[in-house]
Amino acid sequence: MSIVDAIRAYQDELTAIRQDFHANPELGLEEHRTAEIVAQKLESWGIEVHRGVGRTGVVGVLRKGSGKTAVGLRADMDCMPMDEQTNLPYRSTAPGRMHACGHDGHTTMLLGAAKYLAENGKFDGTVNFIFQPGEEGIGGALAMLEDGLFERFPCDAIYAMHNRPGMPVGDFAISPGPSAAGGAFFDITITGKGAHGARPEGSIDPVLVACQLTSALQSIVARNVPPADTAVLSITKIVAGDAYNVIPQSAVISGTARTFKREVMELIEANMKRMAQGVAAGFGATAEVDFRVIFAPLINDAGRTTELADAAATLVGDARVDRSKPPGMGSEDFSFMMEKVPGAYIQVGNGDSAQLHNPAYNFNDETTPYGAALYAAVVEHKLAAG
Repeated sequence: MSIVDAIRAYQDELTAIRQDFHANPELGLEEHRTAEIVAQKLESWGIEVHRGVGRTGVVGVLRKGSGKTAVGLRADMDCMPMDEQTNLPYRSTAPGRMHACGHDGHTTMLLGAAKYLAENGKFDGTVNFIFQPGEEGIGGALAMLEDGLFERFPCDAIYAMHNRPGMPVGDFAISPGPSAAGGAFFDITITGKGAHGARPEGSIDPVLVACQLTSALQSIVARNVPPADTAVLSITKIVAGDAYNVIPQSAVISGTARTFKREVMELIEANMKRMAQGVAAGFGATAEVDFRVIFAPLINDAGRTTELADAAATLVGDARVDRSKPPGMGSEDFSFMMEKVPGAYIQVGNGDSAQLHNPAYNFNDETTPYGAALYAAVVEHKLAAG
């Protein structure tokens, strides 16, 4: 019996778990209910459990044999702050919260792997099941690292996955090197001099400064980033003023930057600060830049990528494993863990579903056996029992 078929034998149980998570979503670093269900399930399967790692994270430890090699498998647990627009019988019961990125499915796939490995796994070594809180820009990976994740639970390799709408269920996609972009959020606060809208000569207009700066910032990618590198700088919000006849005292420009190299992110930050201060000064205003790196670039280790792709091929065949997936400009904070331990991150097909971060999105429960089986398969390959 294949690992996929073995896990399908308890798919009803896993589906019930996943749909319960979906109906009861929790925001980043608030996943108390989800974490406790995860912990109780792991304990019921005889797995050693550590609660409260990085506030609401959970780590399960499973040891077999005398092997010294340890593997980490990671899934994220948090939902998104948005309203669900589906008619599912298990739709979100929490207004303003929704599993719109499939973390309910990711958590369930890792639970499925844990159950299989505890009951049937053939390996020699240690598996650390890492259930991470707060992936959606909340700092959950860093919270676990700051809580001594890899000092307390050493790993020689780490693996994770994400569902991909539009890719057939049972297909996988991965490539070595850059896989997801590093991401930063920024706020630029421009302070001028407020005045009556009918007497602009008495003002230093921060709205005018914001408009000029918004255009000027686009030159950073066009004229400062080397053409061989990839970068995105997007202004996504400008906030200023409350009345038709008042020139406000201040304005705030907000947005995001994405790159595949930390040094390019540093270049963007330095040029943004220089430009913001210079443009503002030219109008007699001041500007302060708050530039926050939320995600590191996600770089797949070549060896770990081959291991994960090879394990996937044993489950579904080489033809269903794309080993040259182009990198995407989205971000993923598993990258911070991969800066500490060599690892790989793979996409698993979610079928014909709505896109991620869409109010109509739903994780495909038919994906669960494939994701769970891949986690289990890479453990059995990496920690092959003699």
